[in-house]
Amino acid sequence: MTEKKNIKAYAAWITICIIWGTTYLAIKIGVADFPPVLFAGFRWLIAGPILIAVMRLRGYKFPEKGDLIHLGIVGILLLGFGNVLVVVAEQYISSGLTSLIITTTPFWMVLFERFMYKKGKVNKFVIIGLLLGLAGVILIFSHDIDTVFKGSFFIGAAALLVAVIGWANGTLYSKYKKVSVDPLMGAAFQMFIAGVILTLLGFSIGEYSYIKATDAGLLSLLYLIVFGSLIGYTSYIYAVAHLPISLVSTYAYINPVIAVFLGWLVLSEPLNIQLILGGIVILFGVWMVKKGAH
Repeated sequence: MTEKKNIKAYAAWITICIIWGTTYLAIKIGVADFPPVLFAGFRWLIAGPILIAVMRLRGYKFPEKGDLIHLGIVGILLLGFGNVLVVVAEQYISSGLTSLIITTTPFWMVLFERFMYKKGKVNKFVIIGLLLGLAGVILIFSHDIDTVFKGSFFIGAAALLVAVIGWANGTLYSKYKKVSVDPLMGAAFQMFIAGVILTLLGFSIGEYSYIKATDAGLLSLLYLIVFGSLIGYTSYIYAVAHLPISLVSTYAYINPVIAVFLGWLVLSEPLNIQLILGGIVILFGVWMVKKGAH
């Protein structure tokens, strides 16, 4: 990797670490006014064509017909299972617990990459770093653990389990199944394909009758389109293409720290010692994974 690409790849990773930490709040606001499948579908259906147009104007070619199947598979795994089920889950459990469960994503990525693809560098530094990251997030959200035993939790937890498995497999498939198109143009088609499928699914199950087009809901949708999708998702695809999976996946540990900070800043939620200590543990875990991945 050239030095310029290396800098861009790390910048992309930092971008998803920060931006995707803010999307939990936007999703929570959005699902109060939009049904989950259509909310996710509209997000990708709008973002996809915008990015396709931008990439085309910059001179990038469209995917070959043979590539569309592979891009569709990635789009369904990442944005169908991986994203829409998070939206569904946030109807049943708190955003804190949602982000806690999503921190299992690096474990699934490392597991599937090692045993399904026979690739990936797993050593003591990576393992210790992943465990430290998980321990830090558990420390942050330990005051919510009692909600695990509430009935509604299991619906959300099941949705999130499928989501993280889908996301992990979609990420690995994207990394190792090479296509003859620029990664960002590929990401645009992933968005569009997933958006079409989710929107059609949402209308077919009658979700359109539950839409409430409020200012808050529309603003949250706009935020997710611009920041969560056009900036965040394209940064993720770029980072996956140029950095080790074990490092990229650590965004799942940093996102909850951002989410809690926003809760304190926007909603005046308490900034307690658990958050401070947990944040320190998480950052040390990220450093360990970065050290082991290289």
